[in-house]
Amino acid sequence: MILKQAIEQLNSGLAGVAEPREVQAMIRIICEDVFNYDPVDVALRQESELPDFAAERISDIISRLRRHEPLQYIVGTALFHGHKFKVTPAVLIPRPETEQLVDLIVDENTASDLRVLDMGTGSGCIAISLARALKFAQVDAFDISQDAIAVARENAADLKVKVRLFQSDMLAPQPAARYDIIVSNPPYICWSERESMDRNVLDYEPGQALFVPDNDPLLFYKAIAPYAAQSLEPGGRLYLEINQRFGNEVKRLLEDCGLDEVRIIEDSFGRVRFAAAVRS
Repeated sequence: MILKQAIEQLNSGLAGVAEPREVQAMIRIICEDVFNYDPVDVALRQESELPDFAAERISDIISRLRRHEPLQYIVGTALFHGHKFKVTPAVLIPRPETEQLVDLIVDENTASDLRVLDMGTGSGCIAISLARALKFAQVDAFDISQDAIAVARENAADLKVKVRLFQSDMLAPQPAARYDIIVSNPPYICWSERESMDRNVLDYEPGQALFVPDNDPLLFYKAIAPYAAQSLEPGGRLYLEINQRFGNEVKRLLEDCGLDEVRIIEDSFGRVRFAAAVRS
């Protein structure tokens, strides 16, 4: 099989799976991750012979995509903040919106030697990106899942950064150290919102990292906010990703916990997405 035939097979097999532009993005990822061909290689090497496993591998990828399995899990990596992160079904797939949270933190914290905590780290994408982008930061990160910690540890090693990883529960975090920055992207999607979500999320991504009860949508923020109020150094900052439905409620909760300068921040699409606060 040559590359041109492989691309034709992918185009044919993925027709109707996604919008045409998304299919082309999938094909670019497949060519890079499976065959190690970047877009320039794809343009110039249409007649190149592929390895013997190519036909079987492509058929398997098409079959899994048609069952709505996320491509990131199939190829085992996801791009975040300019770097490839290992992902497995034990962790959420990093989202572009969360990259904006990292950018916000980096833009607002230019000092060196800051102490950072990422609560509920998953793949480690936030913690590792901050360890790379902040000046000489000391980064801690925890997750309730040992499988997630193993993924994050591998990502930290692959990207050559030092992050102290440990197991803890956001609802009952370990006794607080002192931090200059605390960040979290906790579960915040209500169970009733499942009906509007895509199958590739519902069927494959870890539900414990996504969902909260309808009758307690601020469940995790109720634990994070007092922990941050206790653990942040004076002038330290808390950053959160939030459900756009509950911006006002999150703001009130942070203020009630004694945090100041509370902001509710929109993402690049104009949707309420983040909250930030300062410990006076």
